[in-house]
Amino acid sequence: MIGNQTTKITSTTHLSVGFVLMPQFTLLPFSAFIDALRLAADEGDKSRQINCQWTLMAPNLNPITASAGVTVKPWETYRNPTDFDYIVVVGGLLEKTLTGSQHVIDYLKLAADNHVPIIGLCTGSFAMVRAGLMDHRRCCISWFHYQDLTHRYTSVIPIANQLFVDDGDRITCAGGAVAADLAAYIIERHLGQKWARKSLRILVMDRPRPAEARQPEADPKVTNRWVTRAVSLMEQNLSRPLNTDEIATKLAISKRQLERLFTRETGTTLQKCYRQIRLRYGLWLLQNTNRMITEIGQDSGFSDTAHFSRAFRQTFGKKPTDIRRT
Repeated sequence: MIGNQTTKITSTTHLSVGFVLMPQFTLLPFSAFIDALRLAADEGDKSRQINCQWTLMAPNLNPITASAGVTVKPWETYRNPTDFDYIVVVGGLLEKTLTGSQHVIDYLKLAADNHVPIIGLCTGSFAMVRAGLMDHRRCCISWFHYQDLTHRYTSVIPIANQLFVDDGDRITCAGGAVAADLAAYIIERHLGQKWARKSLRILVMDRPRPAEARQPEADPKVTNRWVTRAVSLMEQNLSRPLNTDEIATKLAISKRQLERLFTRETGTTLQKCYRQIRLRYGLWLLQNTNRMITEIGQDSGFSDTAHFSRAFRQTFGKKPTDIRRT
């Protein structure tokens, strides 16, 4: 269990954040965001809440359980939201986020009424939608939950092709490690680039990814569960691509049925789609890392640089070296 600690916002604080957690929240987005704050909070590595401060709130001090089974104890009961620059809501398992913790929803409404910006991590965006805060707003959502959002809520503008979306006083994030990029974005806004880069360097991150960087996503228009699961397997196996037989075996479905479903849902073959996913990953690495092109080709599942370059040019109209130069 993570213990409690009470914070006090002082006149020297440049950034103050209040966290609220939905039941079965996802641990990584919460820990990535709060650790980035911690590392930007003071000059050294003593975790002193000087430059920025944070607290974890709930209606009582009962432990809250993450989806991974870890329990976190709130530090204090709900404080006036105007004490903070941001309220951050961390979502988790969708069923719990859609139905649980009405007190969180009420607190988000109170924060919005007081014009306090709200950040949704992972499915925290669904809590914001429940609170009526995202009508006709752009809302970043993981491709994995795209259908869940669009089927339930028609007044939200879903964005599943970038990492996070800043829509003024509503900021939403796809989740996972992207929370660290979003935290760096917020830290740079309030403290400056120096402090944001300090956090990411200690977190062993090369540099912050911009909001518009693409998610490693499936086609959000795909609705068939077998095709969605197949694409998820592809995303998890980029450097050593699986053949169609291996994917079908892992899904416990016949190869012929999987290929038929894939063509019907996507308009292309499974392996062509797989290659596109790998090439998009290679493009992202070229744009966001300093790795050698040979290494990027291997990480994208191509046996040699010439094969990678040829396929890359056929898809994007430019050679990898052209992208690297720009």
